[in-house]
Amino acid sequence: MGFAELVAATVAYEAEAEAEAGSSASRARATFQWGGTIFALILLILNRVGRRSAMQSSLLVLFLFTSFPTVLFKILRGQFGRWVSFLAVAANLIFPRTFPVSRFLLFVVPPTLVANGLRDSIVGCIFCLMIGVLLFVTEIRGIGGFSNCRCNFHCFAYCLCIAFLFFFTILYLCSETW
Repeated sequence: MGFAELVAATVAYEAEAEAEAGSSASRARATFQWGGTIFALILLILNRVGRRSAMQSSLLVLFLFTSFPTVLFKILRGQFGRWVSFLAVAANLIFPRTFPVSRFLLFVVPPTLVANGLRDSIVGCIFCLMIGVLLFVTEIRGIGGFSNCRCNFHCFAYCLCIAFLFFFTILYLCSETW
């Protein structure tokens, strides 16, 4: 089975499951997954061009692990993800500062029970909410606190993206509990 066939089969399976479910909770979950992923990736880019905080990068990768769209998550957990992780480990052996492998391996290595248990339950949403709070606290500390704030465009964009992370997480949490 080729890569294109795998992607097509996975997308068809997800569309079929989404059509069967059709509830507002599944739509909220999809919104949380896609919106959270987009803004977490933007935050990773802002972190890479800004202060380069390793703690914020690690928190964002944990957020991505929990909120990554199911279609893409299944692709990363499959044969494609194994090859990418193998190449990332090989590149890390040659260029250890350029390729931080441990963050990508988080998507491929965890047991299915842990990955699906965290992603498919309300615990994952609460976990994402806690990560959002930690991201906000580390950003406030990074800009000097509320009293000595040195806010610029980068800081504003970062806080705006964190606000969107909160929005998508709380939207999913509310739709899941009601």
